[in-house]
This record gives sequence, structure tokens and C-alpha cells, in this order.
Amino acid sequence: MTSPQVEVSGLTITVPGIEGGTKAIVDDVSFAIPRGEVLALIGESGSGKTTIALSMMGYTRFGARIAAGSIRVGDRHIDDMDDGALATIRGRDIAYIAQSAASAFNPSRTIMSQVIEPLLVHKLADRKAAEAKAVDLFRSLALPSPETIGARYPHQVSGGQLQRLMAAMALITGPELVILDEPTTALDVTTQVDVLKTFKTAIALSGATAIYVSHDLAVVAQMADRIAVLKDGRLCEENAAASILKNPKTDYTRTLLAAARPAERPRTTQEESATPVLAVSDLVAGYGRVRDGRPAVPVVHRVGFELARGEALGVIGESGSGKSTLARVIAGLLPRASGSVRLDGEELPYGMAGRTRDHFRRIQLVFQNADTALNPAHTVSQTLSRPLAFYHGVTGGEARARVSELLDLIRLPGSIAGRYSQELSGGQKQRVNLARAIAAQPDVLLCDEVTSALDTVVGEAILELIDELRRELGIATLFISHDISTVRAFCDKLLVLYAGTAVEQAGRDRFALGPHHPYTQLLLDSVPEMDPTWLERRRSQAPAALSEKASGDLCAFLPRCPAALEGSCDRVGPPSREDAGQSVLCHRTPADLHRAGGNA
Repeated sequence: MTSPQVEVSGLTITVPGIEGGTKAIVDDVSFAIPRGEVLALIGESGSGKTTIALSMMGYTRFGARIAAGSIRVGDRHIDDMDDGALATIRGRDIAYIAQSAASAFNPSRTIMSQVIEPLLVHKLADRKAAEAKAVDLFRSLALPSPETIGARYPHQVSGGQLQRLMAAMALITGPELVILDEPTTALDVTTQVDVLKTFKTAIALSGATAIYVSHDLAVVAQMADRIAVLKDGRLCEENAAASILKNPKTDYTRTLLAAARPAERPRTTQEESATPVLAVSDLVAGYGRVRDGRPAVPVVHRVGFELARGEALGVIGESGSGKSTLARVIAGLLPRASGSVRLDGEELPYGMAGRTRDHFRRIQLVFQNADTALNPAHTVSQTLSRPLAFYHGVTGGEARARVSELLDLIRLPGSIAGRYSQELSGGQKQRVNLARAIAAQPDVLLCDEVTSALDTVVGEAILELIDELRRELGIATLFISHDISTVRAFCDKLLVLYAGTAVEQAGRDRFALGPHHPYTQLLLDSVPEMDPTWLERRRSQAPAALSEKASGDLCAFLPRCPAALEGSCDRVGPPSREDAGQSVLCHRTPADLHRAGGNA
């Protein structure tokens, strides 16, 4: 019987304990991976996924050590190797693909110089041969202009392209083991599909064995042959991917599966005559000098919607669609070029200038990354006390009491008040981030990708919390995301943005009926299913484009649209079609879209 390519036995990794002694962050974990197969490590944040994956390269985080067990990759016993020996295999025999490609590349060097560096460092090829191999890899990873893309710098390519280029850098040495650590978490759904396809093909062609670290079970279903479920550093269960997904053995795995399929929340009911707390109409915004109501670099174009108290509007679209710019304009952080933003019927000033302290209090923005949003020099109590003092003049004992109430509201213990942000988990930080906004007692909450950096279980808890708070406190919520499944379950209304234009808008019940704008349908088709065959079955989204790019007032989606009408779409801008509470910006009629497969 052939021995597995990777074998881990009784792996235990410890860190110093708070009161002396040691604490196991990975506890007696064992698994084996046959040559050419992919094992997924899944679990919540802190479950030990990345710690185990990095130990395959002999890495442990500061203060941690491999206390027991063995790690074998091929004929190499990683746990017995010294630093010099480990340096010879890292990047050559064992490669690592990180979550953030942007932080993995040096912005001052060309892409080619960085991709071929592993070959040159390990003296596996000369520069000419290395560059030729890189071009072949660029081509196999479906990168545009494979002969010349290497001459660009990292900032000159898209996020999805940069992620594939990081895969090229990892695969160029022909490694025996490839470690992929949440490589698609930061990507929107359409880009994620393309990257997953290229990763899967590239790994299969290289014959490498792989470890795929993720908290996204639907993604794991497409990539993995086997799945190992981790909780608190221990192995809950390990089996073939299909068996784990269809017949999980533990309650914890069932919890992960349930969190991956967001449950639909009850829809908020509002009286038809209710005055909207937030009304946006014909909003135009962007960057650079404004002339005749148009910015030099337009980002948002004539977007409009209304939001009542307690309602939630989901704004969805790919990266660069204008979602965050829309939130920044409403919050006053970026001045609009033209259009209207009304708060309880009052027209708000175009930007920060002219807005009162009360305007800022009533519209609060919850940022995506709590790590950068929270001041590491302040305790939780200080963080929550600042808006209380600034907006309400509440200080001293009254402030301390209010901080305690806020912590109770976000389901955190009062003992956490004295901690600093670096002492909190990702979910706890995001709860504090949310509580700081709630402390202002806002009428409108702008949530910008607030769960994208969190695992599914913690993200689900944050969503439930936001849902409860906006209903109990009557806060109108703008929920920005590229995760259309979450938005459909959480929000009362949906707004789909493409290139800054609202291509579709509808209430949740009407949205569920379809048909949809071709771009909305692309987003829906790009959400991975909990089915290992989904990626292979997914129909091609290659566009039958009528032109290289849309210009003037033509539909911005034209170059990618599979349903474009020659003689209409390439000549005049699309009309807005209203149908029973749904607005779709498209030349196609609802009947046409139904026939084209636009039904959800």
C-alpha cells in the first residue's frame, strides 16, 4: 500500500499559559493526505486551521512551539528539521498561498521579478528559463496578456488577477505540498468563481498535494477531496468531502453547515404612508473636480432609494461597483456632485461642510475592518464612552452605566470593558465596533461589509445582532455586501449596483420571483452551492460582447452581457422597466428575461 504524501500524527502545539504552564492551541491532531489530493481544514476563527497549516512548513507563531507529534511531507520529517533545512524547502517543496495577495507582493517590484524569485533563490533555473516558465503558468491560470502581464506592478492588476499571480509564484517550483490559506475570502463572488476554477485546474495539472484552509463550506465543497473539522484546536471529525457535507457526524459540523445557509429573517412591515427616514434621489458622486454636476472620475450615477425606520436595504455588487462610495456620500465623508440626500425630509448638505453634529450622530457608519476602525490605545470602555460624551454629553458614572448597557445589548460581558482591542476576538471587535455606532443613538446605520472578514458562525451571530437591534431600536439599515445570499436573507429590499448604476431594485418578496437583470443573475449563478459538482456544472459566463467597452450612456454591463440585443443595447441607453414593485434597467422585457433563464 502506497504511503500518504502528507502524514500528521498526534500534533500538539502549545503557547505559554496566562498563569504559568502551557496551553494547547492544537491538541493531538492526526490526519493523512494521499498524493494529489486536497484536504480542507475548516472551523471557526481560533480553531487552529492556520496554525496547523503553517506547521507543515515548520512555522509556529511567536511564543508557540510544537510540543508533541510528528509531521511528514514526502520523505521529510518537518518536526525534526532545523531552521537551515527548513529554509531550503519553504517556497520550493512546500508553497504557501495567503489570503491577501496585496500584502504578499512588493509594490515597488514588477510582478515577473517576484513570481520567478523562488526559482532563482533555490537555483532551480536561470532568469530566461524562469521567465518562460512563468509565462506558461500565467497562460494556464487564464491571466490576460500572459506574455506581458509580468512587466506590470501589483497595483496595475485586479484583485482576482493578483490572487492568481500569487498562485503562479507558489506553483512555479513544482512543490510537493501547496497550502492555500483562505485565498478567496476577500474576493467578490464572480471573481471567486474564476479563481477557484484556475486554482483547481492548476493544482490538478501540477500533481501537488494541497491543504485548503477556509471557513466557507460551499467553497470547500468545490476544492476538497476530504474535510477535517476543527474546534478549539481539536479534530472533531474527518471524512470524504461528500460524506461531511451530506452526513455530518457531530453537532458542531452541523452548526457550521447551518451557518453557511443563512436563514431568512422576517420582513419588516411598514405602513405605506410612513415617511422615509432616509431618501436618496438622482445621486451622482465620484472623485476629482466637479463640472456641470459630474465629477472628473464618476463612481455613482443617479442612484435613488427610500428607507423607512427599522427597514433594511441590501446593496450588492462586485468590488468597484460603488457600494462603499454610496455609503460615504450618505455619511457626508465624500461630497456628492449632484442629487439629493434627505434625512426625515430635511435636505442634507453636500459634504461634511455644513453638516451639524446632530447630522453626524443620526447617520452612523460601521466599517468593514474592526481592527483598523478601533483605536488600539483605548479600552472598550473608552471607545464606547467617546460617542456618549461627544454626542450626548454623558460622562462619569452615567457613562459607565451606559457602557454596561451597551455591552449587554451586544451580548458581551461587562468584564470586557477594561480590555484593549488586541485582546478581543474578531467577532468581539466587530460587536464593539457596532456598539460604538449604537452609542450615538442613530436613525440610520450604514454597515459596510461588516461580516466579510468573519467566519460563518461569528458572521451569522453579528447579523442576528444587527437584525435585532434595528428592529428593537427602529434603526434604518443600509447593508452593503457582495454576498447576495446573506443580503436576501437579511434585508427587506435589495438594490443591485453595477459600475455605479442601479440595475435592479425590488422588495425581498418580489426579488425572489424574478426575472432578474443579467448582471443580477450572474451574481446569483456565482454563489457556490454545497455540492462538490457545482463548480464543474456551472454554466459558462463568457459574454457574447457586442463591443470592447460600453461608452456614453450605453449599459455599463454591455461588454459582459450574455443577453445583449444587437441594434438596441449597442446604440441607446437601457430603459428602466417597472413591474409589480421591481425596477430593472434593461432593454429586455420581463418575458425576454424569463426566456433567457433570468428566474431565480
